Amino acid sequence: MEIKKYKFPHHDDSRGALVAIEEMKDIPFHVKRIYYMYGVKEGVERGFHAHKKLEQILICIHGSCRIKLDDGYEKAEVLLDNPGEGLYIGSNLFHVMDKFSSNAVLLVLASELYDESDYIRDYDEFLEYVRKCKG
Repeated sequence: MEIKKYKFPHHDDSRGALVAIEEMKDIPFHVKRIYYMYGVKEGVERGFHAHKKLEQILICIHGSCRIKLDDGYEKAEVLLDNPGEGLYIGSNLFHVMDKFSSNAVLLVLASELYDESDYIRDYDEFLEYVRKCKG
């Protein structure tokens, strides 16, 4: 499994830091939806799904969290703790977010509007879907 992280241009000076992200330049898709998670209690896990079409960039803009990835063949874990970089999650990648620090804010840039039919929430169904797609 290839893990893709994007490092975003940042501008630091005595006033602080600024990160600007441009679609199709700093990330590989047009952004149609933006959402974020915060206040996630200790021990809580989020996600538990894959998408058939949607692509995402996850950026922990404050604090840290872990992303567990599964492509149906391999598993990986990625720590997000740098607001200047984002993790790319493409379609057909089951993911779970956990180990949120108490102050974590996880920002998600998504390539599509919300569409429940794009979600694969059952892990066994995900494995079957992935194996059909990859032949």
